[in-house]
Amino acid sequence: MNLYPFRHRFRKAGLAPGLLLLLLLFQSPARAQVNGEDKLGAWFMYFGTHRVAERWSIHNEAQVRFYDLGGTFNQLLLRVGANYHISDEAIVTAGYANIPTDPTFEDGQVNNIREHRLFEQFILKNRVGSVAVEHRYRLEQRFLGGDIPADTQHRARYRLQLTQALGETFFLNFYDEVFLNLQGDVFGQNRLYLALGARLSPAVSLQAGYLKNHFPGAHYDRLQLAVFWNADLRKKSKAP
Repeated sequence: MNLYPFRHRFRKAGLAPGLLLLLLLFQSPARAQVNGEDKLGAWFMYFGTHRVAERWSIHNEAQVRFYDLGGTFNQLLLRVGANYHISDEAIVTAGYANIPTDPTFEDGQVNNIREHRLFEQFILKNRVGSVAVEHRYRLEQRFLGGDIPADTQHRARYRLQLTQALGETFFLNFYDEVFLNLQGDVFGQNRLYLALGARLSPAVSLQAGYLKNHFPGAHYDRLQLAVFWNADLRKKSKAP
């Protein structure tokens, strides 16, 4: 932040630099109250990957995001995609997402953004000792509208995910994901995540975790509760 204009004005008004610093310190909490940055938010999520053929599976996903623990709506994300399994370690995906967003924690001029999004991604998996490693590379084409002028934006994302088993049922999951804009300012956001997971069955697992979401001018703390359902829908051949 360029403080020179503020410093110049305060000097003209006869205010000391120490008072300027005090006012700036009080300015930050006020801003956080407006955009919800000072709130502990929650994301409730479902992820599904359903195998329908030897090389193909369907991805489906729903997320509801709140500025707090459930009372103030922020975003709904609905995503679907088709996965092509090159091998057990390499997957290519193309899909679509519909994302309505309320970007204002308190009532403001802009209270509805509608986004239609296309995405393409490549997932590469490997192991390092007992740790399962996943690299996810994603490109997104974002078509924005609603209470803002229509706009098209492009973005690249990279996520490194590490999963460590803690016995047969429980596991730790960690990831860091960076978002890079392909127009304007390059850095978009960074997400740092840690969760404890439990495998309830070969197809169903749960994760409860914490997300630190950094933007250029703000950062948010989010609790996450996720359900994963990975079903094999291929017809099983009957034994003779």
